[in-house]
Amino acid sequence: MSLSIVIMAAGKGTRMKSARPKVLHKLAGRSMLSHVIETTATLHATQQVLIIGHGAELVESSMRAAFAGAPLQFVRQEPQLGTGHAVQQALPVLPDDGITLILNGDTPLIRASTAQALVDACAGDKLALLTINLADATGYGRIVRDAVSGHVLAIVEHKDASDAQRQIKEVYTGVMAAPTAQLKQWLARLTNDNAQGEFYLTDVVAFAQADGVTVVSAQPVDEVEVLGVNSPLQLAELERRFQRTQADRLLEQGVRLADPARFDLRGSLQVGRDVDIDVNCIFEGQVSLGDEAQIGANCVIRNAVIGKGVVIHPFTHIDGDTLGVTVGDGSLIGPFARLRPGAQLGAEVHIGNFVEVKNTTMAKGAKANHLAYLGDADVGERVNYGAGSITANYDGANKHRTVIGDDVHIGSNCVLIAPITLGDGATIGGGSTVSKDAPAGQLTVARAKQVSLGGWQRPQKIKR
Repeated sequence: MSLSIVIMAAGKGTRMKSARPKVLHKLAGRSMLSHVIETTATLHATQQVLIIGHGAELVESSMRAAFAGAPLQFVRQEPQLGTGHAVQQALPVLPDDGITLILNGDTPLIRASTAQALVDACAGDKLALLTINLADATGYGRIVRDAVSGHVLAIVEHKDASDAQRQIKEVYTGVMAAPTAQLKQWLARLTNDNAQGEFYLTDVVAFAQADGVTVVSAQPVDEVEVLGVNSPLQLAELERRFQRTQADRLLEQGVRLADPARFDLRGSLQVGRDVDIDVNCIFEGQVSLGDEAQIGANCVIRNAVIGKGVVIHPFTHIDGDTLGVTVGDGSLIGPFARLRPGAQLGAEVHIGNFVEVKNTTMAKGAKANHLAYLGDADVGERVNYGAGSITANYDGANKHRTVIGDDVHIGSNCVLIAPITLGDGATIGGGSTVSKDAPAGQLTVARAKQVSLGGWQRPQKIKR
């Protein structure tokens, strides 16, 4: 049986107090809408239809960029006249058979298993509602059941509910699955005769009852799956709950987190045994930490593979972007170091404070311990790269590579003007500006002659 997924993402989100469409606000580093699309992609639906309205062009372009090649369809809801009106806009692109699953773009943490359970409950001939019991049900539509049979009779929106109905704790989450052909019939019968003058999707429950269609329900494993976001406060609270869930999962795997409340994962993190992570660390994209890796406080690591026994000292920034970063076993990085895309470090490499490495390979035992820049370079084993030294890799139009052989010693405050090769065992005298290849095993010095001027006096400040 075919499955169509409809995601409602047209709302302005006035309470977000932002020019950005609500569904594009980020949770764990990705837009809320991206979370929903990525989750539903595992359900093998025939189509995914996004209902957009406020900021439609930005929402559509963002999702097409994030999910290039995915079979997403976009329909407009303009103006926004309620949830029922929103789904009505998708009807022309929905097939007459199969099941339609309706989700919300501002409820980002629903699990694929929960969505699939709702589809299974629908089974092509029932109306299935995702419900949950909340201690504070303010703002949610209440589930009204038959006192005898327990069957769902209606969903009453909070604004239209009586005082007695507002005491009900079981609420509708905004997620439903319905036979598509009957859903189309029910939506055609909607009216806006209510307190808000809107077309409510929840009214289809009454139509299903009238048509003799059984209304069933399912519930999620965790309430975090169905918590929607309407304000920055709610977004921040959901972020913390989500991050704590991820932290707990890592703790169960044996990771030592100094404080689970001060941990952020905005992608995926693979960990080995006996990994230690200090406070305020952020992991983005795809990150792997080898056995016994130690991550100091206030580090940001994105798209990187960190080897066994590596120590990342505090305040280090690693950003692999699309090229990735690799740090070999036993290496020491930081504090205050920066590894940029394409940094590929071998075993036992030392990168110290205020050292930047970009698109550079460094072989086993190479060291750049302070205040240095290595860009577009190939560095051999056991190289000692002095403080204040840089590779001048950009001529104003093109990048060029620097090749440094094994056992090279580079003094402080050197400028290596690429393209250039330093042979094995070469020594570059401190303060040199080297623009030609340096032969292996020799001392190369390239600096102006020192001059001292006798009788010279320092200028004096003129008193006025």
